[in-house]
Amino acid sequence: MNEILKEVLKYIPDKSKICDSGFEGANIVLYTEDKEFFLGSNGLIKEIVDNIKKRVEIRMSPSKTLDQEETEKEIEKIAPKEAGKPHVIFDPQRSIVIIEAEKPGLIIGKAGELLKEIKKRTSWSPLVKRTPIIRSTIIEKIRQVLYENNDYRKKFLNKVGRRIYDGWVREKKNEWIKASFLGGARQVGRSCILLQTQESRILLDCGIDIASEKEPFPFLDAPEFNLNELDAIIVTHSHLDHCGLVPYLYKLGYKGPVYMTLPTRDISSLLALDYISVAQKEGNKTLYTSKDVKEMVKHCIPLGYEEVTDITPDVRLTFYNAGHTLGSAMCHLHIGNGLHNLLYTGDMNYELSNLLAPASTKFPRLETAIIESTYGGKDDIPPPREECEQELMRIVNETINKKGKVLLPVLGVGRSQEIMLILEKAMRNKLIPEVPIYIHGMVWDVTAIHTTYPDFFNNNMKKQIFHHDQNPFLSNIFKRVGSKKEMEEVINGGPCVILATSGMMVAGPSVEYFKEFASNNRNSLVLTCYQGPGTLGRRLENQEKEIRINNTETISVKMDVYAIKGFSGHSSRTQLMNFVKRLNPKPKKIIIMHGESSKCLDLASSIHKLARIETNAPKNLEAIRIR
Repeated sequence: MNEILKEVLKYIPDKSKICDSGFEGANIVLYTEDKEFFLGSNGLIKEIVDNIKKRVEIRMSPSKTLDQEETEKEIEKIAPKEAGKPHVIFDPQRSIVIIEAEKPGLIIGKAGELLKEIKKRTSWSPLVKRTPIIRSTIIEKIRQVLYENNDYRKKFLNKVGRRIYDGWVREKKNEWIKASFLGGARQVGRSCILLQTQESRILLDCGIDIASEKEPFPFLDAPEFNLNELDAIIVTHSHLDHCGLVPYLYKLGYKGPVYMTLPTRDISSLLALDYISVAQKEGNKTLYTSKDVKEMVKHCIPLGYEEVTDITPDVRLTFYNAGHTLGSAMCHLHIGNGLHNLLYTGDMNYELSNLLAPASTKFPRLETAIIESTYGGKDDIPPPREECEQELMRIVNETINKKGKVLLPVLGVGRSQEIMLILEKAMRNKLIPEVPIYIHGMVWDVTAIHTTYPDFFNNNMKKQIFHHDQNPFLSNIFKRVGSKKEMEEVINGGPCVILATSGMMVAGPSVEYFKEFASNNRNSLVLTCYQGPGTLGRRLENQEKEIRINNTETISVKMDVYAIKGFSGHSSRTQLMNFVKRLNPKPKKIIIMHGESSKCLDLASSIHKLARIETNAPKNLEAIRIR
C-alpha cells in the first residue's frame, strides 16, 4: 500500500498540501485543506492517472467543507428549476454530497460547469444521481442503508484497497488459474464458479435453482471452497439463479466485496427480499433475512460498463454489456501481469431487443471464454422477434374479442419490461384494442428501477426518452396491482392483459391467476421465457390438460396455452454461434455451461467443429485448469 501512495505523491510538488490519503476499493483518494489546490488540481490528477493507470481523486478535508445547511442552500441556488427540486444527502466522512434529481444532466451542466460551481462554493465533491420517475421503495431503502453506514463504508472500502495494493499474501511460485464449477454446469440454475489463481479466490455468481427441491443450491461444501479465503464475489445480473444465494454468504460471515452494476444491485436486493417473502407466505423456513440483504448492499462496489478496476493483487475486472437484462454484465478478467484473459458471459443475448443493445464482442485481450448455452441445442432456432411480436398481437386480439383475459407469466426482470414495451407500442399504434394492462407486484417495482437507469437502455430507447421526452413505461395503460383486493377486481373484471411473476409458474401471482382463468376457454396463457424441467410452466408448455397442484387440487385446462420463444433474453443457437464467430480477439478455449446437458454438449461439439476452438462442457463439481 505504501508503495502505491509513494508513487502517487512523487507527482505532487508540495507534499504538505496532502493531509490524508486512503482507498475506496481500487481508487486512491487524497485529502487536502488547501481549497486552491482542491479546485485547481485537474491537470495534476490527469498526469498521475496517465502514469500509474489507477483512478486518483482529490477531495477537501471533511473539516474544511461548508456547513451542510449552507451547502444545501447553495445547491438549490445553482440547480436549474427545470431539473426539479434536488434532494441533497451528505457523506461527511468522504466529503461527498449526493444530489438526487429528476434530470441529473441539468444539475451537471454543460461540460460539468455547474458541478464545478458547487465544488467552488461548498468545497464538497458532488455526486449526482437520478431520482426514479416511478417511485421505488427499494431504491430509497438501499440509499438509506448506504447513507446510514457512511463511516463503515469508508473503512470497508479502504480495507479492500489494502488487500489490492498490499501485494501478495500467498507464496508466489508458478502462476496458475483454475475454475471449479459449483453449480450451473450442464444445467440451468444455481450458477456458481470458483475462480482460483495462485493469489486469489473469486466467486463468479452464486445462485439458486428455484425449480429444484432436491438440489437448489451450489455445492458450497466442495473441498476447494473456503468462505474465509474468498477475496471477492462478482454478480453478472439480478436473476435468482445467479445472485439468490449471495446474502446467505454474508449470513455465514463473509465480509468482502461483491461487484455488480447499479441496476443489478437494486434489482437483486428486491428479488432477494421477495424470495424471503414468498418463503414466509408458504410457511417455509427462510434461508436468510433482510438483515443479510442489507449486508450485501453495504459491501457492494458498483461498476459501470467498461470501467476497469483491480479487485485483487493479480486480477483486474471489467464489465461489458451482456444484453440479457437491465445492467446485466459479462465479466472480463485480466489475470496476472498479462498472464491470461478470461471472459465469463453469465446470461447474454446477442440481439438488439426493444430495450437493450446486443452483447459486446470486442475485448482488449481474450484467451478463454465461459459462455451460456440455455438455447444452445441444434433445434433451438426461434422465429424472428418481429414474427413473435405479431403472434402476440394475434393472441391478444383474438382473446380480447372473445371477452377473455390474457395471462403472461413473466420473469420480474427483463422479459416483463420487454413485453410492456411491445404492448404499449402496439396499443399506441392501434394494433390491439385499448384494454388495461395490469402489472402485478414485483414487476412494477422492477419497472420503477428501470426508470432510474435509462443510460443502460439501447440507443433507440435513450433517444426516445432523452430527446423526445417519451418514456413508454409511464403510459397510463399500465395499472399496478398491489393488493389481494385489487387482484380480485382484476379477476372479476373485464377483458385485459396481465403480467405476473413467476415466469416458470413455480409460485407467485401467475399461479393464482392461472387457477382462476384455466377453466374458461375464452382466456389465454402466453409463455415467453424458459420453462425449467418439472415446473408448472413446462407442463403447460407440453400441453398437459389435467394439472395437479401441490397434490391438493386438480385443474382442468381449457384456456388456450401458447409458448412464444422469440422474446427470450438468452441467445438462440444461431446467435450463440454468431457471438463466438465475432469474438475479437478469437479465444483459444471455450467452456460451455448454463444449459441442459444435451445442449451444452451439442454446442461444444459444434463450436469445436466450425470454429476450430478447443471446447469443454464440464459437469458440476468438475474443476478445469485454465492455465
